[in-house]
Amino acid sequence: MTMDNLNEIFTDDALKELFPLQRADDFFEALFGDADDGAYDITLSYMGYNKRTNSLNFNLDLHERPGCCLACNLTYGLPEVFSRHPVININGLVTDIEKKLNGKAQCVEWKLGTTVQQEKRLHSIPLYINLS
Repeated sequence: MTMDNLNEIFTDDALKELFPLQRADDFFEALFGDADDGAYDITLSYMGYNKRTNSLNFNLDLHERPGCCLACNLTYGLPEVFSRHPVININGLVTDIEKKLNGKAQCVEWKLGTTVQQEKRLHSIPLYINLS
């Protein structure tokens, strides 16, 4: 498996299909009862393949919504919340990612890393998927 092939699989359109923008609204609706109470939108980005660890690396990117505050103290606990929240559904996401690999590899385990502040209005939660 090469990086070039994976970049062809995990295109912007494929990432939007894997993690639709609507999922953030659904998450906030479940959490607060109103999607408008959410401070950020969530997108999935492909960060690459790590040959050494045989893993795919993605980010769940938290983009601050206009007029809201994406405070660090609100995002640092999210990996634990996202790992088990049924709307975010990381298990389902990983299953869908494996389907995109079309039998070339299997996703055997995943973990979410610690929230990283990329910039004031963008925080990212790394998603590491080990392959076999």
